Amino acid sequence: MAPPSLPPSVNASSAPLVAALVADAAMLRLAVMRDACGATLVDAGIAAPGGIEAGRRIAEICLAGLGRVSLAPGEGAWPWLVGVHTAQPVLACLASQYAGWSLQHQEGDRRFFALGSGPARSLAGKEPIFAELAYRDSAEETVMVLEVDRAPPGALLRQVAEACGVAPERLTVIMTPTQSLAGTVQIAARSLEVALHKAHTLGFPLSRILDGCGAAPLPPPAPDFVQAMGRTNDAILYGGTVQLFVAGAEAEAEALADRLPSGASRDYGRPFAETFAAYEGDFYRIDPLLFSPGLVQVTALASGRTFRRGRQDAELLARSFAVVPAGA
Repeated sequence: MAPPSLPPSVNASSAPLVAALVADAAMLRLAVMRDACGATLVDAGIAAPGGIEAGRRIAEICLAGLGRVSLAPGEGAWPWLVGVHTAQPVLACLASQYAGWSLQHQEGDRRFFALGSGPARSLAGKEPIFAELAYRDSAEETVMVLEVDRAPPGALLRQVAEACGVAPERLTVIMTPTQSLAGTVQIAARSLEVALHKAHTLGFPLSRILDGCGAAPLPPPAPDFVQAMGRTNDAILYGGTVQLFVAGAEAEAEALADRLPSGASRDYGRPFAETFAAYEGDFYRIDPLLFSPGLVQVTALASGRTFRRGRQDAELLARSFAVVPAGA
């Protein structure tokens, strides 16, 4: 019997994609610059326009090169979908794509805050999830994706590089504002990650999630940050669909399907921007069980039965996305 294979390095598998993104920056309407500390910064929507294809490729970097992101025609709720599939769903989504590294820096009266996603998280290992996954990567170069509208200060970049154990010259930071085209794509590509994170919150063993795929509508950007954030969340909460293939008892797969959709939350039923305003902009007062796809299917591999729960809400999406029908 062959010995079990080691899990892939999320940094090694993402490195070729990062190099290709930088090489194709002009074609993708990106700007690449070098910070004084030596780190490489990729602007995907702040001063540079970026675009949909840039967002798609950045989403694959967030998945550490272990998954594929594609755009495809949709039906019903919205005409275009951002689809995602990975052969390593737990590793790609939770050890890399999840925006779980809290970063902040104060310079005088200027405060910088962001949540970091991407392979760099697995080098720093700042989050409890890495102990649960029993995974830590090692590499001499790394990449992080930030949903920000300004570049991080050099002092913070040096701190990130130090936490990752790499030289600042081997750190790349990709910036995708929520209001940008690239930002909307890379956030909409998180449908599967959101489902895995909620499954983890519900206590379902991650080792039993063997495969999965997801899709969510491609939301139109909005110039206002709260509206843009609301639309990217609504794309998954009310238009997202995910299929998980799980091992173990059929009853446990059914129980997961019952609790997984966003409709199981007390805060379900209105555009996210309105929910955010109702909680006076306090993100942490929102029911954490809201953050999941609207429609889920969980297949119990032991029996072959699939449990379908939740729904998509085309009317609420149209309201959130400010769709203007003919004659209005």
